[in-house]
Amino acid sequence: MNKRQLGRNGFEIGEVGLGCWQLGAEWGSPVARPVAHEILSTAAETGVTLFDTADVYGAGRSETLIGEFLQKSQLPVVVATKFGRSAEVYPDNYTEKGLRDSVTGSLKRLRVETLDLIQLHCIPAEVMHDGKIFDWLRNLQRDGLIRHFGASVESVEEAHVCLEQDGLLSLQVIFNLFRQKLVDELFPRAKTRGVGIIARVPLASGLLSGRFSADTRFPDTDHRNFNRDGNAFNVGETFAGLPFDKGVELTERLKEYVPEGMSMAEMALRWILDHDAVSVVIPGASSPEQARANAASARRDPLPKELHDQLGKLYRDEVHEHIRGPY
Repeated sequence: MNKRQLGRNGFEIGEVGLGCWQLGAEWGSPVARPVAHEILSTAAETGVTLFDTADVYGAGRSETLIGEFLQKSQLPVVVATKFGRSAEVYPDNYTEKGLRDSVTGSLKRLRVETLDLIQLHCIPAEVMHDGKIFDWLRNLQRDGLIRHFGASVESVEEAHVCLEQDGLLSLQVIFNLFRQKLVDELFPRAKTRGVGIIARVPLASGLLSGRFSADTRFPDTDHRNFNRDGNAFNVGETFAGLPFDKGVELTERLKEYVPEGMSMAEMALRWILDHDAVSVVIPGASSPEQARANAASARRDPLPKELHDQLGKLYRDEVHEHIRGPY
């Protein structure tokens, strides 16, 4: 797999990573422990070197599974975890002790002495603006508990606030064919600052796989059911903020542009990778086969400029006005 640099002073990593939200088995169909280990192993064997997780994914289950994998595998993997959305701190109880306790818990579950990368996990904007939390992160870095810090954000405005902080290695953002405004409004400044971009929700909760229809139904415990209108958390995390029916309609339009011999998911992931500001894209996987297919997109040639122009026009003319939530 091709490698890219995560931030000016960070790691060299495979350009396709693995999002490990679903390994927490908190929402949607549970992923059994043996299957989870097979997903992690398959991803690493295909050249994936970044696993993205969080302390709250399955109340620590995702981190625990990754820690078990790290103990038995010799393959090089960087783990990016997160802090800031547990009931103990969110939305208004952020303290240096709370952050340090969370990092200590992540270290134990991951079975490591130092976290490769800790990211603020979509914390309230006012906490970012206050800035003290970034000083606490620098203290953890000084003490050797973390190597680097970054932030996962919900909007371009929040991203710009974080970019003001010295030492910020990375920004994790929702970026896909349905969320394109970051190309002009964020990426140039991130590149200037030497901050890497981690692209999450790359397939818009599965919409951009092209497998859904207006009749598709999801389990009650699946966020694509209970959060499709943002009732539980930021609506942008589910279907990239599009109403489901509109998302299906727009996906059908996008199918007209898929190059011959390429799946829709491959086109969607390749489109993201064609932006040089992006350090890594982190699709999730609920099976080893899906992990293998995600990694294969890195072997595809860049999309033609004409196709990029067409996809940009479709976004501006037909998609942008339907996006909901912070953006």
